[in-house]
Amino acid sequence: MKNYRRCVSCRQLVDRQLLWRVVRLHPQRSVQLDRGMGRSAYLCPTANCLTAAQKKNRLGRALKATVPDSIYQQLAVRLQN
Repeated sequence: MKNYRRCVSCRQLVDRQLLWRVVRLHPQRSVQLDRGMGRSAYLCPTANCLTAAQKKNRLGRALKATVPDSIYQQLAVRLQN
């Protein structure tokens, strides 16, 4: 079970490499994608999970921080590529 993480939206247990990582950086409490030290939340790269996470503020609750709309926009762009 090493390197498995749970999607905050659909709650499915998936290999970490297949998920998007959203990080709340430690001292600044700012939120960014992929890299950094701090509290992390993981999200499946699907439209359903992204929509549910945004509507129900699942990323914000998991990170205990406000997630800016720019993060959701970046994830939506990744979804289209």
